[in-house]
Amino acid sequence: MNLRVLRIELRRSVAPWAGAVVLAAALAFLYLIPGPWWKGTAMWTNQWTPMALWTRSLLYYLWPLAVGFGALQGLRDHRSKMSELLTSTPRPVRHRAATLTGTTAITLASAFTLLVLVGAVQVPGNTEYTHLGWLPISLVGALSLVAGAVLGMGAGRTLPSALTPPALAMGAFVFTALMHTSLGRTRTTTTAEVPSTEPNQVSLLSPAVQEVRDALVTLSASVHVGQTVWLLGLAATGFALLVAATPRARLLALTPVLAGAALALLVLPSDPRRMYVVDEAAAELVCDGPVCVTTMHQERLDDLAGPGKEALRLLRGALGDQAPVAVRENTAVLPHGAMPQWSRTTVLFDFDDEIIAAAQGEELTRALIAEAMVPGCSPVGWTSVGRDTFARTVAVGWVLGDLTSLPGTEPASWRREVDAESRPAWKELKALPRDEQLARINAMRAAAFSCEGDAFQALNGGASR
Repeated sequence: MNLRVLRIELRRSVAPWAGAVVLAAALAFLYLIPGPWWKGTAMWTNQWTPMALWTRSLLYYLWPLAVGFGALQGLRDHRSKMSELLTSTPRPVRHRAATLTGTTAITLASAFTLLVLVGAVQVPGNTEYTHLGWLPISLVGALSLVAGAVLGMGAGRTLPSALTPPALAMGAFVFTALMHTSLGRTRTTTTAEVPSTEPNQVSLLSPAVQEVRDALVTLSASVHVGQTVWLLGLAATGFALLVAATPRARLLALTPVLAGAALALLVLPSDPRRMYVVDEAAAELVCDGPVCVTTMHQERLDDLAGPGKEALRLLRGALGDQAPVAVRENTAVLPHGAMPQWSRTTVLFDFDDEIIAAAQGEELTRALIAEAMVPGCSPVGWTSVGRDTFARTVAVGWVLGDLTSLPGTEPASWRREVDAESRPAWKELKALPRDEQLARINAMRAAAFSCEGDAFQALNGGASR
């Protein structure tokens, strides 16, 4: 297809409108609607992989638009009443179909590329970690828009009705919704008896990906391969429907999509732990003495090293041989609803933890001491504040010899409640002999690390729940 033909097709087709709507809708969603893509280490412009995954997640809405615009494009000959005239021309129908699909493919792929570029130009200003592992995620995303549009064109030509484009768009939306709710999720129960769901193999047939919860998570190579096979099957069926002239040919046109689905399900992983995996290169540790962060966050090591070493020194003075000996960013990615796993010898922290994110300098030292003493037992993905906060506040005050509020963004009313609960407990603890103080602290830590008791109750001398 030469440039002259491309210009003509761009003027005659809805392809430019399809690209413009897809790009505008995506940018409006990312910039005008507040959500998790605005904050934390997994913010869509903070790191390369989250940027690619967040733009892929938008295909939940963008893919149905591409299918609908494709169907509208497929109706062009029928609307202009030129179908019989075109069949009488010597030019093969596959040439005209290639021109039509090529124009739409170029505009939609360009729109998605521009969307990715909007994020890509911002990422280098927020991280020093650069890699190309995010590229397959975005390439499959662009391919999904093209495949959806081509499938829509074929269906539009096969079913030439004004109702076809909206019906296909709605059907595509229902498909993506089902892949991310009932059909694409498997109900399960965590070890803590918390009901949860996890993605299954069928969910990977959706062009969209699930919400980004951790910046270290990426898609496995088998997912890229399986989704590419499936999308190529969709595109091949769409193109075959576009050139098919008989009912038998239209029936045979379904072969690529069926074969693509079968091959994809053979390649796509069935174990959820092999679908969304930890990026090992990003999770590799970079250390300054006993203080370590992941390669992804290596630019934050200088700010963390001093407070981390000071926290270890203070913990050593307070706990003696039972004190942790290292500070390390937590690289474990657990299923939603699972209970966290902590170490007594290493202070594990997460930059998304509010107490860490809101702290700098001396406050960061206090925050790390709090993580070492009472790490918290909320299931992964849950947010809760309560008696663990009281125990943390008292424990940090015991180590430092002074009771002050912990770093965070909680409202003043909650801070007053924390002080009202923790100050009497701190005074009672400080009035005890040193051996009794240490016994209560050890009981508190035992309850906190096992997640099987009430740390604040243990600190007050009561039996754990």
